[in-house]
Amino acid sequence: MTDREHWFEEIADHLGSAYDRYAHTKGTVQEVDHLVAALRLKRGERILDVGCGTGRHSLELARRGFEVHGIDISERFIEIAQRSEFASATFARADARSLAFDAEFDAVVCLCQGAFGMMTADGEDDVVVAGVARSLRPGGRLALSAFNAYYAVKYHADAEFDADAGISHERTEIRSESGASRT
Repeated sequence: MTDREHWFEEIADHLGSAYDRYAHTKGTVQEVDHLVAALRLKRGERILDVGCGTGRHSLELARRGFEVHGIDISERFIEIAQRSEFASATFARADARSLAFDAEFDAVVCLCQGAFGMMTADGEDDVVVAGVARSLRPGGRLALSAFNAYYAVKYHADAEFDADAGISHERTEIRSESGASRT
C-alpha cells in the first residue's frame, strides 16, 4: 500500500527534516550500541528497519558495516533517509501491514512505535508482527518497542497518570548529540 491513507503521512509531511532535531532523536549512537549488543549483531548481517522514519537507526547501523533496508509509510521521511551518503543502507516507501519479504533478514528492528502500535484497526498490529516474522531468517532476532497504555494505567501512580484526562506526566532523560544526558 503506497497511498496516503495512513494518518501518519500528514504528520511526517509537517515534520519533514525537522524531525531529526527533536530531543527524542538524540542518543542514536547509544541506542544502536544497545541493539548491536542485545541482538548479538555481526558485521555484514542483513537488518530490516520497519518504520525507519528518516533513517537514523538504519544509517548508524550501515555506518557500522551492516546491510540495512529501511521502510516507512512516509514518502517524505524516505526521501530524507535516501539523501544519506551510506550506500549500503537502502530505503523504500512501504506499508508495514504488507511486508513481502520471505526469510531475508538476520534481524528486524521496529523502534519508536515505527509501525507497531500506530495502527488504527483491530488486528493490524498482528498483521505487522506476522510480516516481521516472515521477514526473518531461521534464528533471526527482533527488537520491537511499543507504547503500552495498560502499563501506564496499572503501574503509574495517580500523580503520574491521569486516566480521566488521558495525560501521563513523566520524567524523561534527554540526550544531546554527544550522548550527555539530563532529566
